[in-house]
Order: sequence, then C-alpha cells, then structure tokens
Amino acid sequence: MSRFAEARFLLSAAAPAQFPADVGAEVAFAGRSNAGKSSAINAILARRSLARTSKTPGRTRLLNFFALGAERRIVDLPGYGYARVPEQERLEWGPLIDTLRHRQSLRGLFLIVDARRGVGESDLALVDWGDPAVRRIHVLLAKADKLSRLEGAAVLSSARGRLGERASIQLFSAVEGQGLAEAQRVLTDWLA
Repeated sequence: MSRFAEARFLLSAAAPAQFPADVGAEVAFAGRSNAGKSSAINAILARRSLARTSKTPGRTRLLNFFALGAERRIVDLPGYGYARVPEQERLEWGPLIDTLRHRQSLRGLFLIVDARRGVGESDLALVDWGDPAVRRIHVLLAKADKLSRLEGAAVLSSARGRLGERASIQLFSAVEGQGLAEAQRVLTDWLA
C-alpha cells in the first residue's frame, strides 16, 4: 500500500488568496522546466498521472496543491528557466512564489535537477530562495537512469561540492525507481 494513499489534486492557485489555509505541513517541489518534476511527484506519490507530465517545457503555470491527507500537502511550482510563457505571466510568478516562502506550513523544498545538466546557478539561486537556515532542502538528481553508474557518481559528487551543507542530495529515476524509497522517506519525515 502507498504511503500516500489519500493523494489527490486539491487546487491550482494564480493568486495568494487562493492558497489553502496556512495550517498543517506542506512541501514545495521546484525545478527547471522539463527537469522531471511532475514525473518525480507521480513516482513518489505512487500515482500515474496526478501531476501532469509533458515533453513541452513550461506546462505547469500555476501553483498546484495536492492533498496527502489531513492538513498535509505538496505544492508543484512552475518550472524556471526555458519556458514558452508570456513574460507578463512569468513576472506574476515571483510575488506568488515569494508568498509561498513565508507560509508557516512550508516545511521544505524538493528541488528537481536533471542529472545530465548538474546543479546550475539558477538551481543554487532556488536553494537560497528556499532558505536552508529556515527549512530543509532535498535535491533529486532526476533522470539518473540516463547516466552510467560512473557518470552518476561523478554528478552526485559534483552536486555535493556545489551545495555543501545547504541541502541533502540523491540520485533519482522516476522511470526505474532509483532512489524512490529514500525520496518517499524524506517527504514522509517532513510532513510528520
């Protein structure tokens, strides 16, 4: 049985007034456009298509909240970096996402990084946004199935060097289930 048997879509928010009540615990999922964020959410929650996946970058345009049980949620953020999104819409994301950062219920941030790209400057900026002194950050080096074992070890070592103590990190593959149990454990611990 899934650890997240009650997982369901809750709502999409285009404005802070639409957010669920700031009670309980929630974890944000963020990453570059097309890094594998929706696939990671679906794999971790053991759902096929709870979060919509697409090969087209920029598919997630609102903050999508998913309920995992009584007062436990995850929130899927719009991808950053390349995305075919009107500039005005992209500018509206900043204040929306910044409001999320100040919620009492926000316990942590899962940052999804395409392992083939490694941790870049925009990823490091998001780690800073997450404020590791205040909340926990866990990096999933996604699409690890596309790397050899040696390449995966090198990417993991490089990412640890770039992130230092600011975040925990692991290799992850939604396709092959690599690192799935560890990611589920982290999410469960944070939402407890």
